[in-house]
Amino acid sequence: MNFLDQADQIKAYTVELRRDFHRHPELGFEEVRTAKIVADTLADLGLEVTTGVGKTGVVGLLKGAKASPVVLLRFDMDALPIQEENEIDFASEVPGKMHACGHDNHIAVGLSVAKILAGMRGTLPGTVKFVFQPAEEGDGGAERMVREGVLTQPKPDFALAMHVWNEKPVGWYGLTKGPMMAGAHTFRVKVRGQGGHGAIPQLSIDPVVAAAQIITALQSIVSRNVSPLDSAVVTVGTLHSGTAFNVIPQDVVFDGTIRTFKKSVYDVVEKRFREIVESVARAMDCQVNIEIAQVTYPVVNDPELADLMADIVQSLQPAAEVAQDYQTMGSEDFSYMTQDIPGCYLLVGSSNSAKGLDFGHHHPRFNVDEACLPTAVAVMANGAVAVLEKLKPR
Repeated sequence: MNFLDQADQIKAYTVELRRDFHRHPELGFEEVRTAKIVADTLADLGLEVTTGVGKTGVVGLLKGAKASPVVLLRFDMDALPIQEENEIDFASEVPGKMHACGHDNHIAVGLSVAKILAGMRGTLPGTVKFVFQPAEEGDGGAERMVREGVLTQPKPDFALAMHVWNEKPVGWYGLTKGPMMAGAHTFRVKVRGQGGHGAIPQLSIDPVVAAAQIITALQSIVSRNVSPLDSAVVTVGTLHSGTAFNVIPQDVVFDGTIRTFKKSVYDVVEKRFREIVESVARAMDCQVNIEIAQVTYPVVNDPELADLMADIVQSLQPAAEVAQDYQTMGSEDFSYMTQDIPGCYLLVGSSNSAKGLDFGHHHPRFNVDEACLPTAVAVMANGAVAVLEKLKPR
């Protein structure tokens, strides 16, 4: 069965949804308006709807001719705290908030898939569990939904998710077998010295100098402690200290992220991170406090699912470029839903340089070529049916 014709026929519906969500962005765990539209739409399509899963998450069950197997389709809903700079007629109407990552597209794709599959429920060979997730942008939405039972009643046998991807043009798809997106940890380091007058530094212990030495030393971890055949990132993203030009402050705080694909690599990075921070601080006569927290696991695509989805893409778009070796150090909390369930995460090329639609994710001028939407809808709809038809629960 090929759903591309149906997806093309409802493109105006998909685009209208996307633009409405784009005009009204909501941050993580604040997706009240978005969740209501999602829940009302799914209910109107005849799905069994549960709201408030993970605070603002929505789950819709589409039961077919058989109860099992069950495939979960995840679509994230949250926006970002960014002031939009696009001059478009559907620009954000909420100051300081914007769908700068593409989740507005994901919600529209998910509802369009539900619209198509609801029309064939009598022949659907299993159950499709639509999950509209809040707070993907580092706020723990997937983890909270898992804690609140999204992977039960019924338990999914397989899970699929997608993301528009402005790093690549329309017609490109990322379907890597195995590790595809990195696991992410955050860190916060507080360096404590002894404050004093900037003109009398010998009577103080300067935490600014110590923090600068620490941050510089941390750059050696990836280049000198991680094998060149592996991948890791250690990035310091914020640095806060001081209130006046002539005052040596008491404290410096810096935050950042560690990204890896393998636990063994992460263990090396964390060990060296702690050793460097503590030893350099000690040498500079400062005290330190280190906090490290896990944000996501790596996204690891099940090879069988990835092959199946690649076949679907190429059957729908024979000229498509399907990359099965693409990796990114970006992270995704969909990984919380696939720790014990075979999953596949699909990247859908969405940029178009000729139209100026090639700004990266989280940029204030981020926007996609909506030509990618019908194929994304068709791939997810065909993927759900193919999984139910062809794969046996493990």
